[in-house]
Amino acid sequence: MSYPAPEAWTSTTSSSAKPGPSWLPVLLAASLALPWGACWLLAATPGPILTSFLSGLAILGAAFLLAWAAEAFQMDVSQAFALALLALIAVLPEYAVDAVFTWKSATDPAFASYPVANMTGANRLLIGFGWSAIVLMGWLRYGAHRVVLDRSNALELGVLTAATIYAISIPFKGSLSLVDTLALGAMFVFYAWATSRLPSEQPHLVGPAKAIGQLPTIRRRLATYALFLYAAAAIFISAKPFAEGLVHTGLSLGIDEFLLVQWLAPLASEAPEFLVAMLFAWRAQAIAALRVMVSSTVNQWTLLIATLPLVYSVAKGQPAAMPLDSRQIQEILLTAAQSAFALTLATRFVIGRWEALALFGLFGIQISLPTDAVRWTITWLYFALSGLITVRNPQTLRALKSLLRMVCGPFLGPQRESAKQQSAQDRHRDTNF
Repeated sequence: MSYPAPEAWTSTTSSSAKPGPSWLPVLLAASLALPWGACWLLAATPGPILTSFLSGLAILGAAFLLAWAAEAFQMDVSQAFALALLALIAVLPEYAVDAVFTWKSATDPAFASYPVANMTGANRLLIGFGWSAIVLMGWLRYGAHRVVLDRSNALELGVLTAATIYAISIPFKGSLSLVDTLALGAMFVFYAWATSRLPSEQPHLVGPAKAIGQLPTIRRRLATYALFLYAAAAIFISAKPFAEGLVHTGLSLGIDEFLLVQWLAPLASEAPEFLVAMLFAWRAQAIAALRVMVSSTVNQWTLLIATLPLVYSVAKGQPAAMPLDSRQIQEILLTAAQSAFALTLATRFVIGRWEALALFGLFGIQISLPTDAVRWTITWLYFALSGLITVRNPQTLRALKSLLRMVCGPFLGPQRESAKQQSAQDRHRDTNF
């Protein structure tokens, strides 16, 4: 089925859209933090529901500001590094909330399960909703039956593969320790270093990020740093009350606090990132859209998990392993199984509409039926489907091996050039959908 080329679509919209980008969304996002900021300055203590709402709004506004500032940062660094940084910065609110839960769990067992709840919920949202939504948008908007990934995505997919394999081992250990911090932290450091070495590309900024990017160099950088600092301050004063407010809200309303932490907290922190990815996909830039989603998943599986035992040990005052109960073990294994299934679908750099529907459908089932039996069933179904695809299509295993080899591509001369040429061919053939 035919669909418009990205260049044609972009040129059409740019010629018809005469008004410049507006700063109004930036002001609105910044204003979301003001009500809770006033409460913090006045030392006011509203009820748990209002506390969760106001501090959640502050985190939401800060996350949007961080996302737009990180997008504009592409003007100064390579696109791959900027998108990786965007994925990291956009989930900083979630890191802050998780750090609060982890710190409190060191002294209060009632908070022990919440750090893993937040992390697993965010990961499953990214893959089950984020990855699939990009493919389905290409199908609905452009009639495209698949997304062809750029070969440069091998870096993200390769690191995610290593992190997923490692994550599968965590439930069998029954705890998260500083050994996990070192292993997963090393994966993140490698990933950040590798993305910084990739060639730079001209960024395609839209909306508030474009407004920032159009400023003169010095003013642009000052505006970017100001947004970073403002958002960081909003997160600093909001993370703890938001985390505690969610738990008390669940208790007061009779709602499972675990589910509130697992899905509501990540929704607030991931919303801007989803919006950025959807804007890329709407503009037929599926490669950039998926890179944002995959980079976020990499950050979740590496840096976020790596910080949990570190924060826990600091709170304990000595090196300590963070114990995992049966619910946490189940959630981590389910999340790792979903990640393995998604990687099985993506190892050949193509994700079709039916694969996207499978990701979205299985995710929807576990959301709508949050029981132990359903979670275990979906977990083993993920693993079974991954094994079935690999057995029926041996190319999947070969593609996985090739994918892991390509992780080293940016550091090898001839292979790096070959990967760049292949990326150019991919963009010429099917840059978007």
